[in-house]
Amino acid sequence: MRSTSLLLALLAAATLAGCTQPQGGAGVLQTQGGRALAGAAAGAIIADAADENMVAGAALGALAGGATCNVGVGGPCY
Repeated sequence: MRSTSLLLALLAAATLAGCTQPQGGAGVLQTQGGRALAGAAAGAIIADAADENMVAGAALGALAGGATCNVGVGGPCY
């Protein structure tokens, strides 16, 4: 059961990663705040699937998502 939940969480995170550049405009993941929100959601989902603290997972995910703008991962932030 645990591995199934983790697999579903990773699949959801991979699906979210496909939403970076919509047609004709800046996407939600093109800003530091958008990346932080996506990271928080992914961190909470993965922490829940791993039976860990969801708040801590969301906080760490938000930090990691927001930090991606500063290291050049996934293109520039606006």
